[in-house]
Amino acid sequence: MILNLLQLASPALPLGAYSYSEGLETLIDHEIITDENSLESWLIQEIKYGSIRIEAAIMLRAYRYFVVDEFMGLTDWNQWLSAVRESSELRKQSWQMGNSLIKLLLELEGIQKPSSTQSDIFKLETCAAIIGKPCNYAIAFGLGAGYWQIEQKNALIGYLHSWVTNLISAGVKLIPIGQTHGQKLLLKLHPEITKASEEIFMLEDDDLVSCSWGLGLASMQHETQYTRLFRS
Repeated sequence: MILNLLQLASPALPLGAYSYSEGLETLIDHEIITDENSLESWLIQEIKYGSIRIEAAIMLRAYRYFVVDEFMGLTDWNQWLSAVRESSELRKQSWQMGNSLIKLLLELEGIQKPSSTQSDIFKLETCAAIIGKPCNYAIAFGLGAGYWQIEQKNALIGYLHSWVTNLISAGVKLIPIGQTHGQKLLLKLHPEITKASEEIFMLEDDDLVSCSWGLGLASMQHETQYTRLFRS
């Protein structure tokens, strides 16, 4: 299932992820992030304490609910995730990417998946109908990982890696730091991604907390930023 994971986590997936910077554009404009080192520090802090941990944990819960046919649980977590978003921009980003991924999964259902059954396809269609719109990206990713039978821990690493890759790409364009430096930074963050995935995998529901006030402030300021390249 490694090829399915690579496709699901690919930056080439047509979800519009490239158009979001998650507050980086404001932080760079205010010269809080100015180079590779400050971008690395920001990403490490987000991986350790930020809301990406909550998103990844809920992605796992969506995966697990899909596998055991707990469709209403998916709706509850989708609503919960919408409620805890730090800003309007971040909420709209999650909804847009989630809705796009659900649509794509439904269009791809059954293709290159010989092990799929009518039951699998029905489950995917049922989940999409019950959740409705808006669907958060973490929920949609979890459904896709469950439908494609990607191993849970691999799906978690893929989710975090995709997030880091997108923000490094934004930093490469905005600072700028160059493609080679971006790849070096991504490689340096591999241990942080691995460690975070191990911690997130073990989180109980009552442990779903984060410290993302910096992200929230940057995102809210970006909503009124006069000149910008990114949607968030």
